[in-house]
Amino acid sequence: MTKPVCLITGCSSGFGVLFTKRLSKTHHVYATMRDLGKKKDLETQLNNEELSSISILQCDVTEISSIERVIKEIENEEGRLDVLINNAGFGLGGFFEDLEEQEIRDQFETNFFGLQSVTRHSLPLLRQTKGAKIINLSSIAGIVGTPGLSAYNASKWAVEGFSESLYFELYPFDVKVILVEPGPYNTKVLKENAKLSKKMNDKKSPYYENSQKLISKLDKLVKHLLEDPDIVARLVGKIVKQKNPKFRHVIGKTAVIRYLLKRFTSFRFYSWLIRLVYMK
Repeated sequence: MTKPVCLITGCSSGFGVLFTKRLSKTHHVYATMRDLGKKKDLETQLNNEELSSISILQCDVTEISSIERVIKEIENEEGRLDVLINNAGFGLGGFFEDLEEQEIRDQFETNFFGLQSVTRHSLPLLRQTKGAKIINLSSIAGIVGTPGLSAYNASKWAVEGFSESLYFELYPFDVKVILVEPGPYNTKVLKENAKLSKKMNDKKSPYYENSQKLISKLDKLVKHLLEDPDIVARLVGKIVKQKNPKFRHVIGKTAVIRYLLKRFTSFRFYSWLIRLVYMK
């Protein structure tokens, strides 16, 4: 019997690698990345897997022609698409006034408009499969705001609103839309792939002192993150198998704590706590 087909974006590192490794056991996975020169991490993780169930393709989610080429290849080879996992994205650190216009636009081009573009071009195939799923990798940052991450927060909040509307639009076609909202995990997104604004280390900036505190807290956070990021991959593996998965999935101790604090305490208390943790 033909394996169901899964398309995953952002597979050069982090969650994308873990998703590919887990889902390749049950699906034919099309693992995509912007730069194929960075596929070593993925190939190393997959050295003991059945590579015949994995196709590694170049796809820049900010380029329509790149997306169209991938979808056309899947259509020609498989004639179907069962699961789309929108994972490509990055986090931009920097206080808003210090951010350049282009830095903010680049953040949205990948995290939001890129996600929309891949989804739009995938829908004709997804709608042909009963019970197809779109899993959008959001973040706890799509629910709660953090100083110094305003551009990233905004892009993920946009993903949240878009996903909720899309959930209703695709319900009549039996295409499920699901949000996964992880907290921070020890992956490359917080290390090599972390991006800081050009003015983050500018001593002339009025935000310089707080920027340095934020960088220091990020370094400490990465060193003390003990939760296995494969927990998120296992969750995605379960979602793919479920007939009617729930819409929102907050995962990770830090994410759950912040989600509960914001939901069940007053904003006055919650904002005091965030200022205490991040600004003092």
